Amino acid sequence: MTQVGEAFVGEPPNAAHVNTVLGRKGGPVETAWATALATPRQGHAAFVVAFQPGLAVKPATLFVNKAAIDGERHGTLTWGAAQAGVARGVTEAVRAGTVSGDIDDLLLIAAVWVDPNADDEDAVYENNTAATRLALEAGARGLPRLEDVLSAGEPWSSFFRRP
Repeated sequence: MTQVGEAFVGEPPNAAHVNTVLGRKGGPVETAWATALATPRQGHAAFVVAFQPGLAVKPATLFVNKAAIDGERHGTLTWGAAQAGVARGVTEAVRAGTVSGDIDDLLLIAAVWVDPNADDEDAVYENNTAATRLALEAGARGLPRLEDVLSAGEPWSSFFRRP
């Protein structure tokens, strides 16, 4: 079964918005994972998340940046603090049993948004850690519940709210 999760943590511009898709090798997640890795485009180059250089996280996780890289600082925050935060969040989720089973048979896609105006490396790291962990928890628990969505009132985000 494929698990889809979403989480938003922190305050702009250092907030993290992470979407996760977790599934088994041999299924549609593997096709999406390999396709994203093999088809970089201007400003977007998916890469395998490493816990440390040469030590990829388990399950194999593909980092897909949702915001096109906008300058050296944005790139450094994306490939550095945000990627390390995703690595830590995935590892924490495995340690907690949120992601379980045959870890080597799973593939994870983490679609990660880093604001081009982000300016706090530690906040980007901590927010991406928490957002990754929370997105994986949401996916594992099938959240949000339909009733919660239908009873939530008007849609809004950190970037839009109707008066």
